[in-house]
Amino acid sequence: MSIAQIVLIGLIVVIIMVSVALFMMNQEAEKKKRIRNVIQGQSSGPMKLEIDSKDDQNKRRDEIARKLKETKDDHKKKTPISMLIAQAGLKISVKQYWIFSVLSMFLFVGLAKMFGHGGVVLLCASVIGLLGFPRFVLKFLAGKRQKKFLLEFPDALEATVRLLKAGMPVSEAILMISREFSGPVGEEMSRVYDQQKIGVPMHEAAQEATKRMPLPEMQMFATGLAIQAQTGSSLSEVLTNLANVIRSRFRLKRKIKALSSEAIASASIIGALPNLVALGLYFVNREYIMVLFTDPFGKILLAGAVIWMCIGILVMKIMINFKV
Repeated sequence: MSIAQIVLIGLIVVIIMVSVALFMMNQEAEKKKRIRNVIQGQSSGPMKLEIDSKDDQNKRRDEIARKLKETKDDHKKKTPISMLIAQAGLKISVKQYWIFSVLSMFLFVGLAKMFGHGGVVLLCASVIGLLGFPRFVLKFLAGKRQKKFLLEFPDALEATVRLLKAGMPVSEAILMISREFSGPVGEEMSRVYDQQKIGVPMHEAAQEATKRMPLPEMQMFATGLAIQAQTGSSLSEVLTNLANVIRSRFRLKRKIKALSSEAIASASIIGALPNLVALGLYFVNREYIMVLFTDPFGKILLAGAVIWMCIGILVMKIMINFKV
């Protein structure tokens, strides 16, 4: 591999890393704005509340927003591997995770050697197999678990409100929820109750659960418990509003998905078109397309095309990925 090829590959890697960093910063800024608007009760329509009117409900919202901001500051730190494993709901240790990571590294390096690559490609494959792919799998499983949690969380909150209005204590209501609901909701509520049994205050146990389930809705639930423990405010009202907010977001997400389905289909066709054309050329005129795989300059062109195609797909995904 010549120096020009190494420089080109390095430049492409830097461009990708910068693009991913800018994308993550933009996503974090949008997430902060959404959480702040939800807590403060703002909306884009005529029902926007005046923040300056300091009635009892707005004061309680301001208190929740302040406590939620303090919670978010704790979550800004880089998530350790042990916490990612807990978020994914896996029953493995950190040592087992690194064993699987080493096996993944050997697999990626073996695939790179099987396709005849070496040097920088092997180094990149080993780094991706050891540090990138296993962490990606953990985040994927954690995201899938969080989506399942959100599907059942509004029902769990409404059931908790009914139990509280019936005169049941908060701890017993959470125990009933842990027994009635399976999946992530039942698991997290069961852990909260178990910690409360050994002497941990309920709001602190819920705050600990936000590390395993880092969702704004879970953070608001823990903040509501903390405020109720400190001020004795109405917890049932907070949980009812939170359940309504979650259901409203689900309805809005479904509406956005329906409206953006045409753009998603167009992006899918555009992304698949080069691969289909290359496959067709391979069967029609194999010698014509194989130049890209045999000639050194053809390999550079092929690598550049793949990288720019990935960047284009990422840009299209950002354009049609509306966050609620």
